[in-house]
Amino acid sequence: MNRRTSFAIALTAALLLSSLQASAQSASDRWTFSLMPYLWLPSIDATLKYGPPPAGGASANVDIDAADILEKLDFAIMLQGEARKGRWLIATDLIHLDFGSQDSSVRSVDFNPGPGPINITTSQLNADTKSSLDTTVWTLVGGYNMVNDAAATLDLIAGFRYIDVKVRTNYNLTAAVTGPAGTQTFARTGSIERSTDLFDGIIGARGRFRLGDSQWFVPYHVDIGAGSSELTWQGVIGAGYAFRWGEVLLSYRYLYYDEGSDKFLQKLSLGGPGLGVNFRF
Repeated sequence: MNRRTSFAIALTAALLLSSLQASAQSASDRWTFSLMPYLWLPSIDATLKYGPPPAGGASANVDIDAADILEKLDFAIMLQGEARKGRWLIATDLIHLDFGSQDSSVRSVDFNPGPGPINITTSQLNADTKSSLDTTVWTLVGGYNMVNDAAATLDLIAGFRYIDVKVRTNYNLTAAVTGPAGTQTFARTGSIERSTDLFDGIIGARGRFRLGDSQWFVPYHVDIGAGSSELTWQGVIGAGYAFRWGEVLLSYRYLYYDEGSDKFLQKLSLGGPGLGVNFRF
């Protein structure tokens, strides 16, 4: 037997052995993936501080409270993806929401005549104030599967969430607002805009509970974190039905941010129903 023949036999045996080893691997030892496009229609509750006011000037504090989202949604992109190998996972979630002309109100005006801001309540002067809001939220986490059986699953996750928020408010009051010194005036109508981006570390848990022996299940997700914001948290609960190729899910999702009382995004909450189709491969 010459060297070439020996090498060919050895190579063939090695390939056959590796093939047998690969076929003997369990599904949990191989990479699996999922991709879910979805639609989320949240109501908006936001408290914004456009200040601090400049010396000798004024700035507005604005509330956004909008529930009629479908008519006001100008553009949206929503996508989740996940990769798993064994008990380990990496998952990402991308949301882009562009809302226009949301119902708003100028809650108060901060004046700065010299020694510091003075807040004057103006909510009774609102005539027709609208705000447009452009938001991008990106989440990336890694995780470890703690429970995986026919009745339930549980993953512990850790990672980060990034949010970019751009707001433009067109306000219309019944009268101009005069400052405490009598020399400063906040105009009856006008437009103001501002943006912020926040980067927060998060930890949480996610999984599902199967309903009996059926293909119905209850998905859940909860996370909490801080960083650029003082607090952010998210909760998801719903119902899903499993197919061979994936799942269809109907859920309620709530996302909350608190940047702090002296920052632009004092409070932002987005909550509402969502519908997604998850493809596994």
